[in-house]
Amino acid sequence: MCILKNMQQSFIYLDYNATTPVLPEVGAAFSLYAEEIFWNPSSAHALGRKAKEALESFRDQIASFLAAKPEEVIFTSGGTEANHLAILGLITQYQKAHVIVSAFEHPSILKVAVDLLEKGYDVDFVPVSPEGYVEPDEVKKRIRPHTKLVSIMLANNEIGTIQPIREIGLICKEMGIPVHTDACQAVGKILVNIKDLMVDMLTLAGHKMYAPKGIGALIVKKDLKIKPLFLGGGQEKDLRSGTESVPLIASLAKAYEIAMADLHGEMERMLYLRERLYEGLRQIYPELYRFGRPEETLPNTLAVSFVGKEGAKVLSDLPQICASTGSACHGGKGSTTMTALKVPKDLSQGFIRFSLGRYTTLEEIDRALGIFENYFSKNNT
Repeated sequence: MCILKNMQQSFIYLDYNATTPVLPEVGAAFSLYAEEIFWNPSSAHALGRKAKEALESFRDQIASFLAAKPEEVIFTSGGTEANHLAILGLITQYQKAHVIVSAFEHPSILKVAVDLLEKGYDVDFVPVSPEGYVEPDEVKKRIRPHTKLVSIMLANNEIGTIQPIREIGLICKEMGIPVHTDACQAVGKILVNIKDLMVDMLTLAGHKMYAPKGIGALIVKKDLKIKPLFLGGGQEKDLRSGTESVPLIASLAKAYEIAMADLHGEMERMLYLRERLYEGLRQIYPELYRFGRPEETLPNTLAVSFVGKEGAKVLSDLPQICASTGSACHGGKGSTTMTALKVPKDLSQGFIRFSLGRYTTLEEIDRALGIFENYFSKNNT
């Protein structure tokens, strides 16, 4: 982490919701299975069987963290592929179907939903409240006789609001409708239990929780039938063909293990640092607006608007502050969430997301506040 420490002397990284560094222990797990235990887990020989045993042990481990069954864990290349597999794998089995998603999902769900709409499927985009929450009754009102899937993210990637997935899941369960949740931003930051959430499918991504990019998983309840996106050697229960990357899967399991080992302590630390940042910014800029309810928001995420200012210009003027004016997944095209919230223009223009992580320190937060204080003292008009 020497490079990171050197960079932190010049930059303050507050964009962990975009991506996280690979933890040293996670990198070591990757190296072990890339350099030494490198065999193909589909090979029938003794070494291949050893790789297969390791692969299945990682599957067991991840399943246990989520209160899922090992056979329900399907490894993918990341969150986007897992979301596609969940939605397209289920819906394309039907010639006619109705899908419900929220209006501020990740692009890998919103764009698929639009594509389905263009292909003749029925799609409802559930609105969100100005605070950033999907109301279960809004979902219930949109359910139709041919509704085949509801997909609502567990935590919004831009403002961090945690959605009432359990309540939505209970509504849909009574009507026999499968529920999928994109939990990429939530896993590793809060406790995520697929049984408590009452969902049938759940997406997670490694690079949001200190594993490398290129690995994720879709949890699929064993009694739910979905189709593969592409055909091949039949790996991952015929749902995700392609030689499994045991090094990446080992990394994901190790990252999850580390997250679970100190989850509650890290949540408390994040909450303290987040609230210190918020209170400090509010004192510096009293017109500050906060999105969401603190107790129902990811502990590491602070989404605010510097009302009367342009968030993009503030960050441009302060290059040492590495935060975001929207999701990195939107390619710099602005905030889909701000559009979905239908907030006034002055709120959307002033929007900045700060997301903290394992390497965020109290010293960094105070240093960031000092930078903002100096900036606004010179630009108070």
